[in-house]
Amino acid sequence: MNARELTRPTPVPTPDGSPLITPYGDHLVQLVVDADDARALKEYASKLPSVQISARSICDLELLATGAFSPLDRFMGEADYTRVVEEMRLADGTFYPMPITLPVDADEGIAVGRQIALRSPTNQLLGVMTIEELYGWDFTKEAQRVAGTLDTRHPLVSEMTRWPKQYASGPLKVLELPTHHDFPRLRRTPAEVRRQLEELGFGNVAAFQTRNPMHRSHEELTKRAMEAVDGALLIHPTVGVTRLEDIDYFTRVRSIQALFANYYDPDRALLSILPMAMRMAGPREALWHMIIRRNYGASHFIIGRDHASPGKDSKGVPFYDPLGAHELARRHADEIGVRPLAFSEFVYLPDEDRYEAAEGLAPEKKTQSISGTEVRDNYLRKGRLLPAWYTRPEVAEVLTLAHPPKERQGFCVWFTGLPARASPPWRRSCRRSSTNMGEESRFWTATSSGRTCPRASGSARRIGRRTS
Repeated sequence: MNARELTRPTPVPTPDGSPLITPYGDHLVQLVVDADDARALKEYASKLPSVQISARSICDLELLATGAFSPLDRFMGEADYTRVVEEMRLADGTFYPMPITLPVDADEGIAVGRQIALRSPTNQLLGVMTIEELYGWDFTKEAQRVAGTLDTRHPLVSEMTRWPKQYASGPLKVLELPTHHDFPRLRRTPAEVRRQLEELGFGNVAAFQTRNPMHRSHEELTKRAMEAVDGALLIHPTVGVTRLEDIDYFTRVRSIQALFANYYDPDRALLSILPMAMRMAGPREALWHMIIRRNYGASHFIIGRDHASPGKDSKGVPFYDPLGAHELARRHADEIGVRPLAFSEFVYLPDEDRYEAAEGLAPEKKTQSISGTEVRDNYLRKGRLLPAWYTRPEVAEVLTLAHPPKERQGFCVWFTGLPARASPPWRRSCRRSSTNMGEESRFWTATSSGRTCPRASGSARRIGRRTS
């Protein structure tokens, strides 16, 4: 993958003398109230009408609250929303390509001038919104403009068909960020990432977005990008809402951790994860990713082939031009202030044991590659390690352990009436899962036989098979 745009912008120092580029809009928005205010607001919020927001809206709220979406300080009002959908600009003319909205159902407690408590699906109190606007939206217009299609094979378009028909906007006070029990050391806010990047001492930072495990080709292109900008590297995988078909983010992050620990220079590279809900909107989304990474301190952004694409439509035609994001990013780079590093496809040269950009290679060059289907069918589903030329052994091991072939998979069994520390009579063929259901009920996971316990009559029942 050849970097086509390597012009190095001179990072604009932040007011405190940081060598990093300033946030988009010159400062990071912060919506999280301090501890004293949060305690008082929590008691007040208990008396307000509550709205349980979706997983997508929770991701958006977290990134609004920490400044990742700067200069936005709320879910968009109608004027911003309308112009963003039509022109990729906020009402004041600031370039911003993606509508950030909060769909809400019509309800007696939801009205302009009222305050509502925003809660997660598990009822965690996240924040309080003062409703200043409630406005309708047009599915056809938004889907066509933002996703470029009305085809419900597109995951965002399919999801939009189920959204409530009005959006709410108004000032936000965030009491606490959504609770995450996984990868706490990698969940850094923009301000925290900036501090760590400052410690590396580089003004130029190339950011890499991914929602997949990283293989040898990704490793090669990120290292080339780092050298091209003569700076640091931010590996920034998305762990929020992606495609249902994607490998689970726990496995993705563990595989990237294994790669990062063994093959990157910690004095020049930083790994952090991003709780973002992707729109899978192709070229338009690439511009949004550039803005977000600027808020995290990146002056350059790596854009690969088919960036943020959901693949093919219901007729088998790609939703987006595989290289369309490259041109659109170059067109708006000056306004965003981030330089795109545009890469095309990388292929493995077995005779030279290295990766190189397919573009420009002599036709007689012998190349090697593996498709995603081959990875699933010929390796993961058969319990085979991926070849070392395709992915590092440490990554291959993580993927194989996380996706065992069907004959090695187990199933979950729900037990009732067991004492807290009791094991099923067939304990040796089981392992206790990480889920603790209390004194009277337990989950146990069979791992050796692929069948229910022969003695698990009335006290247990099979609830489903894990799939690869």
